[in-house]
Amino acid sequence: MLKVNFDIPLDFLWAKTPPLIGVDISASSIKMVELSELPKKKGSYTIERYAIELLPKDAITDGNINNLEAVSECMHSAWKRMGTRIKNVSLALPAAAVITKKILLPAGLREEDLEYQVESEANQYIPFALEEVNLDFQVIGHSPENTEELEILLAASRKANVEDRVAAAQACGLKVVVMDVEPYAAETAFEQIRAQLPDEAVDKCVALIDIGANVMNVNVLRNGQSVYSRDQQVGGEQLTRQIQGVFGLSATEAESAKRNGGLPDNYESDVLSPFRETVVAEIARALQFFFTSTQYHEVDYIVLAGGCAALPGLDDAVATRTQVSTMVANPFAMMSLSSRIKPRQLQADAPSLIIACGLAMRRFDPS
Repeated sequence: MLKVNFDIPLDFLWAKTPPLIGVDISASSIKMVELSELPKKKGSYTIERYAIELLPKDAITDGNINNLEAVSECMHSAWKRMGTRIKNVSLALPAAAVITKKILLPAGLREEDLEYQVESEANQYIPFALEEVNLDFQVIGHSPENTEELEILLAASRKANVEDRVAAAQACGLKVVVMDVEPYAAETAFEQIRAQLPDEAVDKCVALIDIGANVMNVNVLRNGQSVYSRDQQVGGEQLTRQIQGVFGLSATEAESAKRNGGLPDNYESDVLSPFRETVVAEIARALQFFFTSTQYHEVDYIVLAGGCAALPGLDDAVATRTQVSTMVANPFAMMSLSSRIKPRQLQADAPSLIIACGLAMRRFDPS
């Protein structure tokens, strides 16, 4: 597979890499995952270590790093708690920070000509000067409509988006060897989940719904390829604020209580149940957008990911409302666990680790 980078030694798309740790910088926390591959069993993995470290409030806003020092310190704390020697990391940019476009170019171009043509095409789609962006592309293959043309996926992001994440890692002694895009990382990890579905969900539509701190991303996949994506403004931060208001707690206290329990008996009826219904309604609404804007009229499976996915009763409530088989994501369900991993804790944390897992899997990319 042809692989070209302009200007920086990072990858938006695919590249073979040395041993690394997948690092997901989300709105609320730093998540790290380290995987290894079982000897002589290609494609069979062991989760060696992982860590989740909460970020200070507003350190990240709308995917942008506001407090570089706090993010770097949090990353360093997570890395130390992992107890690993690996310092190479794979990071990802949020989808909103990346412009992606499929383009068609003549087949048979020499590598240098292909690079030139991609750069020329990029000028049409990127609303910034090319010297202000990091640009990358991947050759997907021949166009289904015309075998004399190549389908090429173009990806670009402003340099500031990349540089802030790289700086945060470098400040705590880590080296960035891959820069991915969050939905692509989630799709990589999704292959571990698809294997858990009946017949691996061949020719079926699977809605991967990642409910983060502030944004719910709905990505509908068919045979491992995204056919629809949409963000909606609902997430776990909304629940935290409601806990604060009802029980008079600080933001830190509310977040801790949400994760660890210990709230009064009326938490379920007065706070959790209404929030759960809000999320279910947003999921149903998102699926309606999917049906009305694509050729597809049904979803066969729903997979819940992100920090809110493990909310008590959410999967059952979604299944009841949508009448679609619903499961909570666990990309590690078919992996071996190292002796350092606590199975019960991993089960609880797994839905929020899907992006970090996908980034960790970049270590084994054969391209």
